[in-house]
Amino acid sequence: MASGFWRELLIGLCLMLVMEGVLPFLYPQRWRRMVAQLSQIDDGALRFFGLLSMLAGVALLYWIN
Repeated sequence: MASGFWRELLIGLCLMLVMEGVLPFLYPQRWRRMVAQLSQIDDGALRFFGLLSMLAGVALLYWIN
């Protein structure tokens, strides 16, 4: 199969897909409203929240390793 790094990367991708699917599966109407509200937010704010999300992910990875 895949080497250690690629295997862990694929596991992370699979877990991300599971987590991304939880809200639309459990609350489809709320999820749809949230996506509609997100489309109203300007690009700068979305980039800021994307940056915060990436930094939080890197910090958590650093902390657990």
